[in-house]
Amino acid sequence: MTTGGAGCTATSQIHAGYEPQAPYRPVAVPIYQTAAYEFPDYASARRMFALKEPGFTYTRTGNPTVAVLEQRIAALDGGVAALATATGQAAVSIALLTLVRSGGHIVASSKLYGGTVDLLTDTFKDFGIEVSFADPADVGAWAAAVRPQTRAFLTESIGNPLATLQDLPAIAEVAHGAGVPLVVDNTLATPVLYRPLDHGADIVVYSATKFLGGHGTTLAGAVVDGGRFAFSAYPDKWPQLTRPKRRYGGEILWERHGHGAYLALARSKYLHDLGPSLAPASAAQILQGLETLDIRVARHAQNTQAVVRFLAGHPAVAAVHHPSVPGHPQAGLAVRDFPRGAGSVFSFDLAADPGQVGPFIDRLRLFKLVANVGDTRSLVAHPAAMTHCRLSREQRAAAGIAETTIRLSLGLEDAADLVADLAQALAGLTGDTCPAAAPPAAVVHAGAPAEAHTGAHTGAHTGAHTGTEA
Repeated sequence: MTTGGAGCTATSQIHAGYEPQAPYRPVAVPIYQTAAYEFPDYASARRMFALKEPGFTYTRTGNPTVAVLEQRIAALDGGVAALATATGQAAVSIALLTLVRSGGHIVASSKLYGGTVDLLTDTFKDFGIEVSFADPADVGAWAAAVRPQTRAFLTESIGNPLATLQDLPAIAEVAHGAGVPLVVDNTLATPVLYRPLDHGADIVVYSATKFLGGHGTTLAGAVVDGGRFAFSAYPDKWPQLTRPKRRYGGEILWERHGHGAYLALARSKYLHDLGPSLAPASAAQILQGLETLDIRVARHAQNTQAVVRFLAGHPAVAAVHHPSVPGHPQAGLAVRDFPRGAGSVFSFDLAADPGQVGPFIDRLRLFKLVANVGDTRSLVAHPAAMTHCRLSREQRAAAGIAETTIRLSLGLEDAADLVADLAQALAGLTGDTCPAAAPPAAVVHAGAPAEAHTGAHTGAHTGAHTGTEA
């Protein structure tokens, strides 16, 4: 298997997890479009189903094409292994359900994507799982929220929709002090801009639908295990991993798999039982997108700097929520932890009445009103009416989302064209019916793309027609 050296991102994007095999030695990863696999003999079938011998049994739990994607994403993030899922929402769900059972508790960032909030406060509530929300900028709030029943911390490396950053090593220290793993949604950053495992995280999740795929064509998700959290040090907290289970012939997963036990449980129980499996053809689409990830991220970053600087100087804009803006509360964290840019998904507030939001969006021509992020195309959304519509006004206020907040996901178009489109749409708010063509702002090498992690056009990233999307 070719993986490339540590930090060899571009090489790993193209080669990790795959070596052409005889007889044909295809350079591109083949699509193994099959539901099942013939076992060499009965004894092998028994061992594989008992999880005592590796191998593919049924595509619901594993497929050769999907396996290459899993290995490639794990290599990019510096993890020991990964699990691919049908959507990013499935990745978040499986990552947490593997850790938290009924009666358990999660401490989560108060500035998460709306679909994740739906999952935590509605569906997980039905499952008997409680959630407390903490300001990602207040490490003390995370420590104060810990309970004896806490089993996971959850945050986003770059928050959706306000591009919020946090001191991840400090939050990781609190999580580890409480004896629980830190789960980080890295959708908006991607491994190109930020690798959470290098900053103290234990598990990373993605909506690969966004920047990893990059072209807005394919739903996918991934869970990456850093292989560092010692579940065996807290056996009473993790009986699903440290106690004999009838499902596994009375054996203990930790004794059998060691630091691979977490993903072994995620795959053999939750992926197997719930079935949010990634299709082989979809895996091939994401693999193709990964090959150009760092190149695309750099272009997203250039466009972000141009648009942020334009918006920050416009009289019809009340505030720009991006860490590259001078005076931003997380500007220091951006310099320290995100030298290649803090994402291309961010928001700004109109200096206008909420009734002007719709007309402003409808005047845009290049920016498409879409429930997604991380596309080659530039996209716009209104969080209060779309991705975060099911949050209460109080929850949105706590997350910093106003009725006039507009979210942008900057694509790969020419920066001058994006600035011109925003200029003509903003002109309707200032009464200037013939705005001067705004030149593209100077491009600064910092301020990059980020990906949004959710996905349904009125609801959550589950893709439900009444949910929220990216």
